[in-house]
Amino acid sequence: MLTTPTLSSKLLDGKTAIVTGAGNGIGRATAEALAASGARVVVSDLDGGLAQEVAGEIGNGSVAFAGDLTDASVPDALVEFAAGVGEGIDIIVNSAGYFWDAPLHRMTDEQFQAMIDIHLVAPFRLCRAAAPYFRDAGRAEAEEGNPRYRKIVNVTSLAASFGTPGAGNYAAAKSGLIGLTKTLATEWGPSNVNVNAVAFGVIQTRFGAPQSAQQTIEVGGREIVLGVPDKTLAAMGFDPTEERDMFAPRPMFGSALGRTGTIQEAADAIFWLASPLSDFVTGQVIPVSGGARGGLS
Repeated sequence: MLTTPTLSSKLLDGKTAIVTGAGNGIGRATAEALAASGARVVVSDLDGGLAQEVAGEIGNGSVAFAGDLTDASVPDALVEFAAGVGEGIDIIVNSAGYFWDAPLHRMTDEQFQAMIDIHLVAPFRLCRAAAPYFRDAGRAEAEEGNPRYRKIVNVTSLAASFGTPGAGNYAAAKSGLIGLTKTLATEWGPSNVNVNAVAFGVIQTRFGAPQSAQQTIEVGGREIVLGVPDKTLAAMGFDPTEERDMFAPRPMFGSALGRTGTIQEAADAIFWLASPLSDFVTGQVIPVSGGARGGLS
């Protein structure tokens, strides 16, 4: 286990959840949190080995699904797979993503489109594919007088509101995801589908590590260097040469709490929006930033 879930409960007993990007970081911590409260999780990740590892660790009949969500056929396949695992689908957490940074004057069309594809188009396709299990099923249940709440949680960022130098593609995609969240909440509200977003500040994940650490991910046949440029980290007051636990919080200037967040704290916010505790919350963007007013997640 990557984290020790804050809460173990029966709040999600009998529910089936899809969590994308669940092989590592926030996605993995979220899968662990949902399973700890009874959910069967479909662990979706580009890395099939990691997905299998997580599904095995969290139990509850959780299963792995490997696929590149930027492939137009994969979101439909994921929904069909998840629906076959349980009795329909109850929760979708769109947390898959990565950075591919460059200043706008040097950014390629491919870089810009890649961020739109994974952070905005993939969640759109996944939600559209899930319409029969969310919108249609929920509407039928409401008409029968037997409402059942379902949850969609989209992971966005403070970058959507404040921008991030060197990551205009990421900020644009995350802004679009907010618009999608609010629209879907309005359209699917009569079906008792709660659609919300979490806007993270700086959360300690492998994507926030310095680029000099040379961690990479392969997407669409491209090898992308992960992390934040060392100069950007230095400008934020971080020492990119410091040897440290990748997921441990670090001091942060400009945050009311004076530090960055952890993947477990990120997962806790997602869990709340995915649980019955948020049945009267929809169309909202919840900042989870320690009181920071900008930054990457």
